[in-house]
Amino acid sequence: MDELIKKLKEDIIEQLNLEDLNVEDIGDDELLFGENIGLDSIDALELIVLLEKNYNIKIENPEVGKKVFNSVKTIAEFISESKK
Repeated sequence: MDELIKKLKEDIIEQLNLEDLNVEDIGDDELLFGENIGLDSIDALELIVLLEKNYNIKIENPEVGKKVFNSVKTIAEFISESKK
């Protein structure tokens, strides 16, 4: 799971052009939206594209998306569950 979390952080930084952040700057459980990392609804769409492109996972239900995109750890858990 640690490797997946690290890879996700790298993917998120690259996909969202967060050039001022490093992998170490993003906590595994840190909230992605709101004050911490500060992602917004446009970024959420980019995360959906990232999951489809890199992990072949689609999120069509907005309620599922809210739970999945809470933190890098919740995204990693969702990917792991989807691959079973």
